[in-house]
Amino acid sequence: MKLIIDEELCTACKQCMQVCIRDNIVVEDFAIETGSNCFECGHCMAICKSGAITLKSYEGKEDRIVDYNPRELPLEYDDLLQFLKQRRSMRWFKNKKIDKETFEKLFEGAYYSPSAQNEQDVEFVVLDEKLDEFMELVYDIIKVQEDEFFRIKEFGEYLRDNSTKDFHPLLWEGKQLILTFSTDKTSAVIANTRLELLAYSLGLGGFYSLFILKADEIDHDRLMEFFQDIDKDKHMYSTFIIGYPKKRFRRTIPHKDIKVNYY
Repeated sequence: MKLIIDEELCTACKQCMQVCIRDNIVVEDFAIETGSNCFECGHCMAICKSGAITLKSYEGKEDRIVDYNPRELPLEYDDLLQFLKQRRSMRWFKNKKIDKETFEKLFEGAYYSPSAQNEQDVEFVVLDEKLDEFMELVYDIIKVQEDEFFRIKEFGEYLRDNSTKDFHPLLWEGKQLILTFSTDKTSAVIANTRLELLAYSLGLGGFYSLFILKADEIDHDRLMEFFQDIDKDKHMYSTFIIGYPKKRFRRTIPHKDIKVNYY
């Protein structure tokens, strides 16, 4: 059993039973957990009007429980849409590094991110002091495709002689990199996207690199030798170069029309 149900607080409203996607709760005089099918999504705990349900696995984390009015959102549609409009990839950064306290603020967004089957197995790596060492490994893996992608070839030329380029071909002016690992690609991407949006709210900026991701695609086992503390079953599904922007964009640009099909 994974739930703690306070029979005295329970009002038998059946809300918990109605939102349980595993049919793991029945309500008679009070709510009852029926078996071990619970995967701790927390819907029952989040919807209970009287606070009668908690999850055993989160005992001691009561400070993470925040009540809110479900009928009141902290921002309006137009505000969020405008925020999304102003988001642009940033490759030009100030010579100022992000401190650990600021990174922790970003990871709060990932803390509340959904994950497949509620696995909650998304893991992050912040590369700073070992960034150059990591990028040398990345090139050694992805160089097999430098005849196919000119950017990879430029990357190799830069590593051999960085005076040949004004910017790092993959990092540009970036000095710090966030990597996201998970067993599920969608979970990793959603978590990193939330982190990215929080970054913009703190005056930071960044961009994603598909070329760095190729290292995992080409030789996952070799890549993971660099990350001894991470489960080898997890893959690097997102790479985000981040920093303090040196440029400020002033307007949106048109995009191709979004294709939507209604069936």
